[in-house]
Amino acid sequence: MVELTDAEMLRYNRQIILKQFDFDGQEALKASSMLILGAGGLGCASTQYLAAAGIGKLTLIDDDKVEVSNLQRQVLHNDSTVGALKVESAKQALITINPNTQVETVAKRLDDNELLALIEQHSIVLDCSDNVATRNQLNRLCHQTKTPLVSGAAIRMEGQISVYTYQNDEPCYQCLSALFGEQALSCVEAGIMSPVVGIVGAVQAMEAIKVVANMGQPLSGKILMLDAMSMSWREMKLVKQPTCSVCS
Repeated sequence: MVELTDAEMLRYNRQIILKQFDFDGQEALKASSMLILGAGGLGCASTQYLAAAGIGKLTLIDDDKVEVSNLQRQVLHNDSTVGALKVESAKQALITINPNTQVETVAKRLDDNELLALIEQHSIVLDCSDNVATRNQLNRLCHQTKTPLVSGAAIRMEGQISVYTYQNDEPCYQCLSALFGEQALSCVEAGIMSPVVGIVGAVQAMEAIKVVANMGQPLSGKILMLDAMSMSWREMKLVKQPTCSVCS
């Protein structure tokens, strides 16, 4: 396990004094590497907290460029980075938040072999993408390597989060996506309220921290759903599909 410097002990003091976390938890974060697919609303929200919390390495994947319409919710980007690659804009902001966190970027869409090679180099994966096909691809490859996956989605005034650790008796994302197919709307089509991605992204960051620090009970085997109109949360058990093409 990597050791913390005196400066890091001071920086992360408010986390270290948590009895369930302590020095072991902070050292686990420093030793961890997280792969984030998507540097949009969810990716911006989750990675700012992951960097601030002291994750050792973040790798961002996104082939898009910053547009003015992104600025309403993608909080790592700003007017001066409009037109820049999202991963580079996000990297600049994350290094400002915490220069101790190493940030790598990949500014292209990856095929299965390329993505698989990256997944194998990381402790955990965060799905911050905006389409079902990409989510299914990530799930399939994470299941293959048994790399934990923290999945988040947000649209309109709604959000959902789930964690997949790929234990024998647990469902995978394909078990969920098979229920609604690949016709999910995007934010461009349906709209999204700014704080909703912040809430969902922050929960994704918390779940990722819990998994790598072996702390608490992650959202595995269930899905947490947010209705921001009533500001209510609902938890639903996810069932492993006996005919799932990935995990069964």
